[in-house]
Amino acid sequence: MRCLWLTLADPEPRHNGQFIYSGGLIEALANAGALVDVLGLSRPESNRTHAVDGNVRWWLADHQPLSRWASLASCLPHIAHRCQTADMQRLLGDLLRQDGWDCIVFDGISVGWAMRPVLQHYSNKRRRPKLVYISHNHEESIRAQIASNQEQPLKRQAMWLDALKVRLLERRLVDAVDLVTAITPEDGSLYKARRPDKRIDILTPGYQGRHVAGRRITTDFPRRAVIVGSFDWVAKRMNLEEFVSVADPVFASHRAELQVIGSAEESFLNQLRKKVTATVFTGTVGDVTDYMDAARIAIVPERNGGGFKLKVLEYVFNRLPILALDGSVAGVPLRQDRSILLYPDHAALAQGVLNVMDDLKLLNSLQDHAYAECRDKFDWSSRGKQLIAAIAAL
Repeated sequence: MRCLWLTLADPEPRHNGQFIYSGGLIEALANAGALVDVLGLSRPESNRTHAVDGNVRWWLADHQPLSRWASLASCLPHIAHRCQTADMQRLLGDLLRQDGWDCIVFDGISVGWAMRPVLQHYSNKRRRPKLVYISHNHEESIRAQIASNQEQPLKRQAMWLDALKVRLLERRLVDAVDLVTAITPEDGSLYKARRPDKRIDILTPGYQGRHVAGRRITTDFPRRAVIVGSFDWVAKRMNLEEFVSVADPVFASHRAELQVIGSAEESFLNQLRKKVTATVFTGTVGDVTDYMDAARIAIVPERNGGGFKLKVLEYVFNRLPILALDGSVAGVPLRQDRSILLYPDHAALAQGVLNVMDDLKLLNSLQDHAYAECRDKFDWSSRGKQLIAAIAAL
């Protein structure tokens, strides 16, 4: 199978959920036997040295940062406008002229701009390759949620405009392709509600990080909870800021520590640092495992932004008990009161963490059951085989 894979950018290094999912699927598809040509933007931090890596051939366009405000004048949402550079368009044209593709994959809404030139090139539908949309989120609902939760009026209006553009672009993508994959069953149901006639497959991520065979939380551990992630996306920053504003004073009054580990703009972190007592922001770190090993609890406080939280798998397989907002851990087989504790809002979540911080028996039971329930369900190789089989069946 010859596959032309269109994506936002080179996924290496895989420091956030988008790149982990894209990189994992590309690798899994190639390992399952497909020949994959990947088109995306180059990244300054990438260490890629070869254009060909096994069954994968890379076509990386020059990285040309575009102003966020430039997308206001475009019919494309910012997430897609930033990817539609002149070099990306040129390389796409060159690749389409090669022909011989069995399928063309649109990896995320970032490459939604490419749908028009692809359809124009294959005006004869009989000779058109199969088209696949790999969804990272049900973008229409997520962007509307983020806009509605933005408190600043001007930003809220800009986000609503962008959300409308996202809605139109995602619907055009779904309508045009032969197969849509959703990252969670919940997202799949949302796509199916609008297009019950469309083939919608669920394609959850795999996990290839560290598996901790056994871990016991004891009184030797600091009374510390952690939040691990990348906070470059506005939704992630909103979630973090909202939770910390509620949790920090409660943690401080109970002599507990909240540690936030992961990349974000230093200006954003410095603003938060001025407002907190019990919370530590590490910024970018080389390895998160040492931080997770020293914590009693992992928190998922995400009110904004849906989809699959890849850091949940990192918590599970590193044997950290998870406390989260209800509805924030879609796609994983964790059960309330057995392998996870869920709460209705940030205040309840913060208090819930403190309520169980010293219940070591419960914490160890939660992490043991979570590991057992996920252990055999997130293998990347099976995702590649699943995707090849789905495309072949079209």
